[in-house]
Amino acid sequence: MKPIRDATFSVAEYIKYEIDTNQKYEYHNGELFALTGGSIKHALLIGNIYTELRNGLKSKKSDYKPITGEAKLYIKKENKYVYPDSMVICGEIEKSEETDEAISNPTLIVEVLSKSTLEYDKGDKFYFYRQIPTLKEYVLIEQDRYVVEVYFKKDKNDLWRISRYEGKDQTIILQSLDIRIKMAELYFDIETDQKSQS
Repeated sequence: MKPIRDATFSVAEYIKYEIDTNQKYEYHNGELFALTGGSIKHALLIGNIYTELRNGLKSKKSDYKPITGEAKLYIKKENKYVYPDSMVICGEIEKSEETDEAISNPTLIVEVLSKSTLEYDKGDKFYFYRQIPTLKEYVLIEQDRYVVEVYFKKDKNDLWRISRYEGKDQTIILQSLDIRIKMAELYFDIETDQKSQS
C-alpha cells in the first residue's frame, strides 16, 4: 500500500477527509491508504458470512452483534483505523475516543482474501489485530477455493490455534461464538476455481 500523500494526518483530519471525499481509507498512525472496491465474489462472500453469523447468533438469542464491513475498527495500541470485512461484538459496543463511528472491542474478525491482500491479511494486519485485547478469533476466507482458516485463542492465553477447513462438505466451527457454518452456505451462489479443489 502507498500513502495518499507525504504529510501526516491527525485523526480528526482523517475523519473529515473521509467525509469530504466520500471514500474509505485506512489510517496508520498519521498515514492514509485508500481502499479499493472488491470483486463480485468478494462482495458475495461478505454478504454470506454476515448472514450466517447473524442467523447463527440470532438463533442462540445471544448478546453478540455481527457488524458489516461498513464500520471502522480502531486499534488503540497501534493508532490505526481499518475496515475488516466483518466483525462480531460481544455485549456493548465500545468506541474510539476520537469518533463514535469506530468500534474498538471485536470478539471475532473476518477477512475475505484476495491476491492483492493475502500477505497483508495473514501478516501485518493479523499482527495489528492481535493487539486488540477482546479479540479471540480471526477468520480468513479464500475466494477461489473452498478454504477457510480460523485462528482462535482462549481467554488469558496468547497461543493462537489454527483450524483449516477445505472442501464444500466441511463445517466451520467458530469457538468464540459457539456456532457452526456450513461451507456450502458460506459459498452459496459463488463459483470457485474447481481445478484448485483437486
